[in-house]
Amino acid sequence: MRRVAIVQARTGSSRLPGKVLADVCGAPLLARVVERIWRAKRVDDVVVATTDQRADDPVVAVADAAGARWYRGSEHDVLARMSGAARESGAGLVVRLAADCPLLDPTIVDDVVRVLEDHPNQFDYVTTEPPATYPKGLDVEALHADTLARVDRMATSTPAREHVTFFIYGEAPELFRTFTIADDQDNSRERWTVDTAQDLALVRALYEDLDLAHRHVGYRDVIAHLRKRPSLRAINAHIVQRDPRLEV
Repeated sequence: MRRVAIVQARTGSSRLPGKVLADVCGAPLLARVVERIWRAKRVDDVVVATTDQRADDPVVAVADAAGARWYRGSEHDVLARMSGAARESGAGLVVRLAADCPLLDPTIVDDVVRVLEDHPNQFDYVTTEPPATYPKGLDVEALHADTLARVDRMATSTPAREHVTFFIYGEAPELFRTFTIADDQDNSRERWTVDTAQDLALVRALYEDLDLAHRHVGYRDVIAHLRKRPSLRAINAHIVQRDPRLEV
């Protein structure tokens, strides 16, 4: 089965426009994401799914330079874009990842894919949340390509077309066999995704401190480093405090 990681990426972010092109230790943030995906042992190909808008031409260039394939589709119908990327790449299993997560951990990618591969008749969809136990920014979803195609055929609401897998967990969970991988520690209050300039500053500092441009460091070691650096902990604590997900 061909395992394809598909990364959603565009420059038109409302909170931090152009963030996927922002420099992180000498390379675009998107390139850092692709680098980390390639470290996963259970990924056969990486595709950057971007939009057909001219503003996203630089995203294609970054994907090319990072050794990833690319697919261009609808800006707003993200589900159609993901489905098109899966079909064009010949995916049998799709790993869905975000382009604003430059600290994603390839071992977690492998864990999620392994569960789906090892239980093909038991699960349609495997994810890291909900409930969340890993830091925000390490999110991984894996599903069979035919499951993604089925969602594309059935989902009609705006949230389902925009958020790709929302139909599975938010609208028709009774139609799908799902499984959530949980960590043995709850680190869900850590927030490492890049939505603001402050998020980007934290990621840049971690890349510098841990030489992440040249070596892999597991997320537990990143957490340990954060806890030893008061200045970084202060940035991270403020980020966590205003994360809307944690206000419930």
